[in-house]
Order: sequence, then C-alpha cells, then structure tokens
Amino acid sequence: MSSTDYSTADRSRGQCFNGPMGSCGRGHWSGANIVAMVLGFIIFPPLGFIVLLWTILGHPIQELPGWVRDKWNQLFRNNKAGAYKESDNTIFNEYQQTQYDRIREIKEEIKKRAEAFRSFRFDAKRRKDQKEFDEFMASKPTDNSDAP
Repeated sequence: MSSTDYSTADRSRGQCFNGPMGSCGRGHWSGANIVAMVLGFIIFPPLGFIVLLWTILGHPIQELPGWVRDKWNQLFRNNKAGAYKESDNTIFNEYQQTQYDRIREIKEEIKKRAEAFRSFRFDAKRRKDQKEFDEFMASKPTDNSDAP
C-alpha cells in the first residue's frame, strides 16, 4: 500500500493523508465546536450551518471570530468611515502592519501571563491547603487510647 492510498484500514490505524479536509476529512470535532454548532442552530440556523461547515473543514471554533471579522473588514472597509485602509504610501503601510503585529504580540503575551498567573494561584492555593493539612496532622493525636 503506498503512502497516498487512503483506505478504511488506514483510517482505523490513525494513518491519514492531509487532504483538503484536514485530518482524514473528519473535521475538528471538539466540545467547543459542537456546543457552538448546537447553539448556532438554536439561535439562527444559518449560523449553525456556518459553524458546521467550519468544523468539517477542520478548524477550531476559536478561529472563526477572527476570520469573520477579517472578512467583514474586507467587504466593508471602503464603506465605513474611520476604517483602516491601506494607503498608497508603502512605508506607512509597513509601519501600520508592524504596529498591528506588535499589538498581536502584546495580546499573546497578556494571554501567556494570565495563564501563568492562573497556574501560580492554583499552586499557591495548593501550598496553603498543604500547610493547613500539615498543621492539622501535627496537632491531631496519633494515639488511639480513646478507642474501645
């Protein structure tokens, strides 16, 4: 069997080719995607179909809002007053892009710091609980002389 053959046996062993449908054409069926799809069908059925298509294509639902925002800006950037549009000055466009990249990096750094802080808080609570447990165990008599 060649590496480009795609059969049921390959799928069952977890060997797939990365075709246009992503991982074996199965999509990205995470819990968040399924919840978003169900809510989309409940709120507005076309939205549910969009999320279903997005999931089948193998994308996580977290990427959808940015994609929608980008498409919206592409469609309506010339019609909306105050929207950012490229100028005919390439130097300014490069400057603007570096600023956008910098903002994106800052957002990523903030997310990393928030996760590190959550981890720190979890560890601090665990240390406090451990200390409290150790104090309890130290003060509790180990002698079971009261037992019948």
